[in-house]
Amino acid sequence: MTPPFLRSLLRDRFLHLLLLIGIALSFFIPFHPSAWPAAIDWHTIITLSGLMLLTKGVELSGYFDVLGRKMARRFATERQLALFMVLAAALLSTFLTNDVALFIVVPLTLTLKKWSAIPVNRLIIFEALAVNAGSLLTPIGNPQNILLWGRSGLSFLTFSWQMAPLALAMMLTLVLLCWFCFPAKVLHFQSGDRTPGWNPKLVWCSLAFYLVFLLSLELRLELWGLAVLAVGFLLLERRVVVNVDWTLLLVFMAMFVDVHLMTQQPALHHALSGVSGLSDGGLWLTAIGLSQVISNVPSTILLINYVPPSLLLAWAVNVGGFGLLPGSLANLIALRMANDRRIWWRFHFYSLPMLLWAALVGFGLLLLVR
Repeated sequence: MTPPFLRSLLRDRFLHLLLLIGIALSFFIPFHPSAWPAAIDWHTIITLSGLMLLTKGVELSGYFDVLGRKMARRFATERQLALFMVLAAALLSTFLTNDVALFIVVPLTLTLKKWSAIPVNRLIIFEALAVNAGSLLTPIGNPQNILLWGRSGLSFLTFSWQMAPLALAMMLTLVLLCWFCFPAKVLHFQSGDRTPGWNPKLVWCSLAFYLVFLLSLELRLELWGLAVLAVGFLLLERRVVVNVDWTLLLVFMAMFVDVHLMTQQPALHHALSGVSGLSDGGLWLTAIGLSQVISNVPSTILLINYVPPSLLLAWAVNVGGFGLLPGSLANLIALRMANDRRIWWRFHFYSLPMLLWAALVGFGLLLLVR
């Protein structure tokens, strides 16, 4: 029998594509694989590893089944449930970051389909859009804001206040879109006679591990925190470690290496050297367009070397999180957790119009507030 990790590795078409892109890019710059580990953001990889272990621990405990059953009974219509999940995802992302918010709401969403007939893929897509919209409000909502906030010298409240018009516009848009895309159809509760069983010990231990991991991140001892989680789950419930989607980490590593290779291209540096002389509209489109190709966090890191951490740049790279899948790493996390190939193309059916709308509305608002 093929091990789960190897089976996932062989089936992961997106990882295969990233590897092919990396090989192709290597032909255009000096081939130095020894430099690739330095291109990987290991803090992100370790943080993701810990979050995946913690989420899988709660998932395998069965508690999401209990919570999902209660929620399915609480909401009368599909629209009410969708609005609640989307708003919850957005709210969580403002203070827990977009990635952490998804690790909470997506597993819960997946369990909801056990208790009621809801369009799970569509709901997960909206949750991915919601964390991109909600996280742009605060300095700690996503990695690009953390970087821009540190460079800007603004206070937490001042930074949030300048991001508020765009965040409000995107959330209103998302709520209206959610209203029309999820009908007021009555939810039929699929009860089953018995209450789903769950493992309280695994839930409480996962919560304790979360606090330990959070402390280790705060103290910059994330590797030790991850080790505590891994050993703890191996002793408590070995299948938590076995069932985590570890290939997602390989996807992120490949993305970091590909972006590193892309940024080493002389043509890109030559093109970016003229960014400081662009008009507002030119910089707006450049930041959004670059985010679509290499994701908004690397785009921020690149552009901040050529232009100041202005309001325009902050809005543009956050708008760039919509659109194509690479625009935000949160998109990738949400769709991977859905574990359904059909969701990959369906995501763009909603995200591309959202990108166009966000780009137009965002630039219009920018002209008003500046």
